[in-house]
Amino acid sequence: MSEENRKRPPLGIRVQDHHTVYSGYLKVDRYKLSHEHYQGGWSKVLDREVMHRKEISAVLPYDPNRQEVVLIEQFRIGAWAGSWPHPWLLECVAGVMETGETAGDVAIREAQEEAGCVITELELIGRFFSTPGGSSELINLFCGRTDASAVGGYHGLAEEGENIKAESWPLADALALLEDGNICNAKTLIALQWLALNHGRLRENWRT
Repeated sequence: MSEENRKRPPLGIRVQDHHTVYSGYLKVDRYKLSHEHYQGGWSKVLDREVMHRKEISAVLPYDPNRQEVVLIEQFRIGAWAGSWPHPWLLECVAGVMETGETAGDVAIREAQEEAGCVITELELIGRFFSTPGGSSELINLFCGRTDASAVGGYHGLAEEGENIKAESWPLADALALLEDGNICNAKTLIALQWLALNHGRLRENWRT
């Protein structure tokens, strides 16, 4: 980004109408709005729907001593509805942040609930919107130090309909999943690509 763009104040937005069109497991709001153009003036009035979701915290558990990562596998209805051939997806751990929780708190809790992992240290990878063209979902993504020697089995909360398989993978095998096209969700792609660049540093800092 140029110095000129960094100093420029945010462009304006005018909201003419806003109402909720659906509220269930997900919430969808409809907006009529216009925004300023870069070159001056305003856009026409745009009709847009937004799926609102609470903020998410996600973590890729990493064992620096064994050089392993922990991935979970579970059914994802979005992949199924999108005709993905195998909608049981390999993912890093993730969960919804509730009021009063920090992203780190949620990462540690969800790692225990979904994978049986005890996280002893966290490093933030980044914060990003998953699909900003139509969703408000914001993801806080971490890498977490763990001991993967006893990881395995089936996890999740029955009252939330979760049926999650957890498994430790040698780092080289997990990175090969990227090459083979077997990772199809953004947060796990980003986490594994980040770890490919940073595992040497983490191994030095986190090894016991």
